[in-house]
Amino acid sequence: MTDAAPPSAFRLSMPARVLLALVLGAAVGLSLSAWDADIATSAADIAQPVGRLWLNALQMTVVPLVAALVIVGINSAADAAASGRSARMAMAVFAILLAVCGAFAAVAAPAFLALLPRDEAQVALFRAAIQAPEVLPQAPDFGLWITSVIPSNAIAAAAASAMLPLVVFSMFFGFALTRLEPERRQRMLELVRAIGDTMLVIVRWVLWAAPLGVFALVLAVCAHVGLGVLTALGYYIALQCTLYVGITLLMYGVAVVVAREGLRRFASALLPVQAIAASTQSSLASLPVMVDSARQRLGYPLAVTSLVLPMAVSLFRIASPTQYLSVVIFIAWMYGVELGPAQLTIAVGLSIVISMGSVGLPGQVSFMTNNLPVTQAMGLPVEPLGVLLAVDTIPDVFATVANTSGQVTATAVVARRSGATDLPDPGSTS
Repeated sequence: MTDAAPPSAFRLSMPARVLLALVLGAAVGLSLSAWDADIATSAADIAQPVGRLWLNALQMTVVPLVAALVIVGINSAADAAASGRSARMAMAVFAILLAVCGAFAAVAAPAFLALLPRDEAQVALFRAAIQAPEVLPQAPDFGLWITSVIPSNAIAAAAASAMLPLVVFSMFFGFALTRLEPERRQRMLELVRAIGDTMLVIVRWVLWAAPLGVFALVLAVCAHVGLGVLTALGYYIALQCTLYVGITLLMYGVAVVVAREGLRRFASALLPVQAIAASTQSSLASLPVMVDSARQRLGYPLAVTSLVLPMAVSLFRIASPTQYLSVVIFIAWMYGVELGPAQLTIAVGLSIVISMGSVGLPGQVSFMTNNLPVTQAMGLPVEPLGVLLAVDTIPDVFATVANTSGQVTATAVVARRSGATDLPDPGSTS
């Protein structure tokens, strides 16, 4: 007689539970919509407040959490850069690659969505189903906007959830903190980290109820919109997966042009890294394979790989700006709003700052805490984020592959630019 399996063996992971809630909510909502429109509307009216309550609970943590992440992230980056020339070069490479991938998403996402049909009636139903505002507030003129970037009152900016001024103040605070003597700086960082960690505990509590919140949100949307919502979510998934594949391919180009790697040799070294990344959906779990590929297959010096790869896993995810830009551009597309070059440039810059401060957070935690401020900064409604969170598990595989590819590429660039002596000849394919 065999022992019974422990209860934990039957527990689903959080992403699996959220995805199951998405499927069940869609099935119930679509069934009610097909059976009786009045009953479907009544069910949606009951479900909407539950979903909204869950989304509000997530939003309440965003202001202190984002401020803490930016301050800690700036100080972590400063500490890393202070450890030597290679570390400073790595930080510069990280920032440039994040900007390149963010700019790629800012151009490619609108071009991709322009090819897709957009049904105004279904978009209106979608907005009603998630209780998003029908009309967005008019953007202020450029003069008023530019003067609001630096807040006259940081507390008022936080109270108004004005994310861009709040992030600007947090950056000033973080950089100023690096100028204090080490003991006082450390005491302040401990306080800021404690605030951020406390907010993360609350976020995890709220995410524990994510299946219920997602079920309610998706049920309400499907009951109102019908099968059209599945088409819209399909567009979103296709957009993200396409962008992640695009930036992964872009990394091959960076390795060939900037690091002067042979394409076949570099692709062969990346293959085992990408396989582990796709199966685990974790850059940290892929780190041993990245080190092995960088050392044994690509021949990078131990001094470079032992420094740059752990830094990259801790501070650098090229998929983050791509995700934030694709989310805000998709929501803008749903509303028929065209984001101008200035807005997209701000979104790219904000994405870089937030992504470098939030690496290491669980995927669903980072999705809400990082996309909320970027979406709010663009003047877009945050209500669609709860539904988009539910399907984030699917493109996350492609995002992890892109992140690990970028981390190895950044190492290749640093190894070549640092003048390492045991690298192969430029352009070698052996």
